[in-house]
Amino acid sequence: MSVIAAVLAATPSPSPTSAVPDVDVTPGVVGFIAIALVAVVTILLIVDMTRRIRRTRYRAEIRDRLEAEARGETPADGPAEPGRTDVDDDTERG
Repeated sequence: MSVIAAVLAATPSPSPTSAVPDVDVTPGVVGFIAIALVAVVTILLIVDMTRRIRRTRYRAEIRDRLEAEARGETPADGPAEPGRTDVDDDTERG
């Protein structure tokens, strides 16, 4: 019990002090360049990932449309062909 009391009563020793002031400790130009490179690479990866996800989604939509046309169904997303409207030919001749 006296050992526990001695450990609890012991005062912590002071932390080592540095001779260099905290103001002088900076990452400098090298640290700035490293962080800037990490930021640029991160932005480029995000842009690339967004393109790949968008491309995959468009390919899936096109594949679904082609499969629907092969089954003889009309796609529910809109006109079957780009630029084509759902207007009857009789109304255009009018």
